[in-house]
Amino acid sequence: MALNHSLPPCTDTIIIGNGPSALILSYLLHGNFPYYNPTPPHPDPLLHAKLEKGPKLLDIDIGHLTEHFAASRLSYSTQSLPVNVLLDTLLRPLADTEYEEIRSCVQWQSHPEKAVPHVVLGDTSRPGGQWTGNPVAASLDIGTLSYAEMLSLPDYTFAEHHQRITGKPLAQFTRPTRREVAEYFATYPHHVGIAGSIYTSIEVKGISRTSDGFYISSHNIHCKHVVLASGIFSHLIAPRPLLQPLLALPSQTSLASPPLLVVGSGFTAADIILSTPPDQKIIHIFKWAPDVQPSPLRACHQHAYPEYAAVYRRMKLAALKCGGARTVTSPLTRRKSNPFFTQRDWESVYEGFPNTAIVAVSIDGSAGLVSLQLENGTITDRQVSGMRYAIGRRGSLQYLDEDLRADVLRNPDHQNGLESVDANSISAKTLRAKAEATTEVARNVFITGSLTGDSLVRFAFGGCVYAAGRIIARTGTNKVAAPVQSVPQRPASDALNEVPQGSTERFDRFFDAGPITNGHTQLHLDRRREAHSIDFQHATVQA
Repeated sequence: MALNHSLPPCTDTIIIGNGPSALILSYLLHGNFPYYNPTPPHPDPLLHAKLEKGPKLLDIDIGHLTEHFAASRLSYSTQSLPVNVLLDTLLRPLADTEYEEIRSCVQWQSHPEKAVPHVVLGDTSRPGGQWTGNPVAASLDIGTLSYAEMLSLPDYTFAEHHQRITGKPLAQFTRPTRREVAEYFATYPHHVGIAGSIYTSIEVKGISRTSDGFYISSHNIHCKHVVLASGIFSHLIAPRPLLQPLLALPSQTSLASPPLLVVGSGFTAADIILSTPPDQKIIHIFKWAPDVQPSPLRACHQHAYPEYAAVYRRMKLAALKCGGARTVTSPLTRRKSNPFFTQRDWESVYEGFPNTAIVAVSIDGSAGLVSLQLENGTITDRQVSGMRYAIGRRGSLQYLDEDLRADVLRNPDHQNGLESVDANSISAKTLRAKAEATTEVARNVFITGSLTGDSLVRFAFGGCVYAAGRIIARTGTNKVAAPVQSVPQRPASDALNEVPQGSTERFDRFFDAGPITNGHTQLHLDRRREAHSIDFQHATVQA
């Protein structure tokens, strides 16, 4: 990496963050441009026809290309930004419904003469952003929610990485571990030739706007464009002061030690529970509102995501018990079909408390005593050996100075133009309204990755392509070469050159502004069984 290299005093673009979206954007700015590959054509014939006339994906008119998505027979996500959905379907056509080898409709071509000078500044010790950290001490060997193909970056896929490391081809429907994904992202820059632009262990402060660009005071750098790729997962939401003393407990794991207290309703809390020794006693406090705000664990198919389905099942049984159910028994069929039900004696080690408040805390040596107010108002006490608090994560924009931060956060839909936002508590919703219009959230300032509200790696490509196209157009390298293959070209008035600075070209023509989810809309499916079902149906028809 460029860790030991000195930073340049000036450059065209600075990317803040070194996670997957920053790596994708760096690959683009190195002069690697995406084109529509019509062979074979995309399964959406209307999209195929549009792209045949304009195959340069840095030039795309997002509204024109996606305006028919809502009425299409294909299943396009309406919860992600259209630009991200567009690039996802081109990179992985029918990825959520077809289970044979995915053939990309994107061809990458190198134009090094069009590269844009830039640096990627991340505060983690290796490229990969939040994937390289482990703030909750959960096991790094739990499988990811995304399948491997959904985590791949351009020109060096996870499957290629797996083949190189193990000497074996990657099996279908592989959920790699977090450790494996972190290693893949860390080695990616070297394999695609962008390592010289990646700087790690860099804490950026004091980015301000100048008359001709931006100035980074912490490192004395000037630039023309800034891309915010720092994400929304940089730190855990801290517990309230009453609970802080519990964080200092040693968290003993012996059989005789008191239970570990886990607070949280989502995947991080589940990861913590699954990472404890099988005989570790757990007290789990979680929010339970399945009809209003269900836990994301509820969507997990018991065969595709058995570990999360097992935790959710225990939460549901605890909620039923607290609700006064006379008998609460896990169905035998489920216990037999899910190995995680039998890997620990859940009845003796797990105690769940839905919608419960901690009203008092006292510390006695190496243990704590917590008073719990149950949903019915009853108070009960429990001794605990430690606490893991996992109610969510947030990002930060503290590295922007006050004026630039106000410019980025300014929301034209609010009467005073500026919504009150804690710059150290950036969530998926913070910049979503602006991202629905354009990911250029201020003049020459772009956002990518989870700051747009789309947290999955598969949905990072669109924002990166959009930002790269605008940046390249403004640096004097906007005459992008035609693809080598013979495909029809767009008319001379390229959309890329027509977009003015600070364009408000809207992305939201088919966007359904519903509640923001974690992006995983297919967790209820077992893609392995779906694939077998499709294979069986084809065999029946052929017979």
